[in-house]
Amino acid sequence: MFKQVLDPVSHSLGWSSLFAILPLLALFVLLGVMRVKAQWASLAALLVALIVAIAVYNMPLGQGLDAGLEGAAFGFFPIMWIVINALWIYNLTVETGHFAVLRRSFSSVSTDIRIQVIMIAFCFGALLEALAGFGTPAAICGVMLVSLGLRPLKAAAVCLVADTAPVAFGAIAIPIVTLAQITGLPKHTLSEMVGRQTPILAFFLPFLLVTMVSGLRGARQVWPAALTAGGVFALMQFVTSNYISPELTDIIATLCSAAALLALMQVWSPKEPMASSSVTGATGRPAIAGAATHDAALERRVAADEGRPLPRADKILAFAPYIIIIIVLGVASLHPITKELDKATNVFKWPSLHVLNSKGKAPS
Repeated sequence: MFKQVLDPVSHSLGWSSLFAILPLLALFVLLGVMRVKAQWASLAALLVALIVAIAVYNMPLGQGLDAGLEGAAFGFFPIMWIVINALWIYNLTVETGHFAVLRRSFSSVSTDIRIQVIMIAFCFGALLEALAGFGTPAAICGVMLVSLGLRPLKAAAVCLVADTAPVAFGAIAIPIVTLAQITGLPKHTLSEMVGRQTPILAFFLPFLLVTMVSGLRGARQVWPAALTAGGVFALMQFVTSNYISPELTDIIATLCSAAALLALMQVWSPKEPMASSSVTGATGRPAIAGAATHDAALERRVAADEGRPLPRADKILAFAPYIIIIIVLGVASLHPITKELDKATNVFKWPSLHVLNSKGKAPS
């Protein structure tokens, strides 16, 4: 049995915190300064954490190893499991050639690169964050923006900024669910509190994105689109998180925001459309993302048909994986279904890991 002591170094929280921060410091230095590969940096940080736990906090070696194994298990299920499946779906769209269909579907909304940035980085990126999270929006949407003509560094920056509001409810609300488990606070209460803060940020994000791409003057030209996308997303993020379900918050907000933007584009368009060449200085049409796929014929057909409406069947197939996930998550969030799934869930204590917190109770 190991009882946690919060101030083992001279009974000082300050001095103890200096040692407790060493694993994080090691990770950041190895990744950001020494450019060590992520897997080796993570293992080194884990080793530092074990040394600190045993040497400073007097944790038995066996308990420390068990705690590390439990952390690895929790990291794989559900976190890495979501990432693995997200990458599988992305590779599926690339290998079949339907990634090009996705790109053209978004670019067909408007010829203006600023509208495309809102639709891809903000709307589709938020959907990917809701379904998978953990870097997938930047990876997938970044490739799309590069294929539209943005420079890689700017495309990555735009995607990362666009993800700042959706990430609070990312990966099927894993941050909210995990926080509820750790603190013991009701999940719905946490969802309400977060859902009253992040919409404020979400409202301004589209304005910030188009400013990054085209400057203040360019942002003024497309303010109706930014207002529509940001306003609808913020409103639905508040409503869903407070009155429906944290797991569905970003999904509903994203779909409503994208639908509102599509509706706006039917009755309004920028007076001075901005092509991608105006932003990047490039000439000619950028290469289609995913060109080196097994289904090169579909890629060539999509490229040859540029400017023509996409076949409905191709659109359905390209979006089918995401539609299926949304339907499954929507059904699983229904209260009767959730109760049945809870019955099929087994909760168990990690073998041989006997830990008490500083108050003598088992930590949540």
